[in-house]
Amino acid sequence: MEWIDAISNAVEYIEAHITEKISADEIAKQVYISPFYFQKGFSLLCGMTVSEYIRNRRLALAGTELAAGKSKVIDIALKYGYDSPDSFAKAFTRFHGVTPSMAQRTDITLKSFAPLKIKLYLEGGYFMDYRIVKKNSFTVVGSAKTFKYESCKAEIPLFWKEHFESGDGKYVCGMFGINIDEKMGGSDFEYMIADIYNPASDIPDKFITRTIPEFTWAVFPCKGPMPSALQDVNVKIFSEWLPALKEYEFAAGYCIEMYDEPSKYAKGTLDENYYSEIWIPVKKK
Repeated sequence: MEWIDAISNAVEYIEAHITEKISADEIAKQVYISPFYFQKGFSLLCGMTVSEYIRNRRLALAGTELAAGKSKVIDIALKYGYDSPDSFAKAFTRFHGVTPSMAQRTDITLKSFAPLKIKLYLEGGYFMDYRIVKKNSFTVVGSAKTFKYESCKAEIPLFWKEHFESGDGKYVCGMFGINIDEKMGGSDFEYMIADIYNPASDIPDKFITRTIPEFTWAVFPCKGPMPSALQDVNVKIFSEWLPALKEYEFAAGYCIEMYDEPSKYAKGTLDENYYSEIWIPVKKK
């Protein structure tokens, strides 16, 4: 319940400070979770990023106030964090489908967006496979790029596409997809498409190496076509496994996805038996 309570408390904090300048880092500190895992968990549990939630709530509230007809557009724009009427008008129109001035009319339909309420549903005893494994440090090699938490969901698949379209796949096959945020804070992180490093291999200079420290890992097997099988397990980790966790907690700002060799399966990564894993570093509480 600690994890669910933390996300619920985060939503309450956002609502109490909705007209103030707040960031995911600040919210994470308020609920005693690292920004690295807070942003990942919030997105998986709530279906949107923290900034998307804040933006939607502000625009919904702005619409309500404009419909009441007691405030000027410029005042509402400033109240909800927009520097100019133009930027506010663009965001407002995308959200509501009408301009702020139109919203002041009595016959205009606006969109509502209610505050999130996080609930834990008991759905019966089922098994979620995982194992706790201590792994020595190991070195990987591959392509790396820095991503913002708020946009990584759309941009990382494009990074993989670029990697293979450029021909880099013949040097780095992509055994791992690695999230690295050693400080477990900030708005961005490093992501690597990587393989185990072999010093004897001829690797172009544009690739980098990273040493993954020794950790105890919670390893979650995923079976089924990509990316849905991996996404389903990711959601269950944060919505079902983590709330029930008693002995362990997150240990560091790493998250590793391990992919089996696609050529071993008739339909490659789309095969119903395709195997992958999610690794999360943990430590005893």
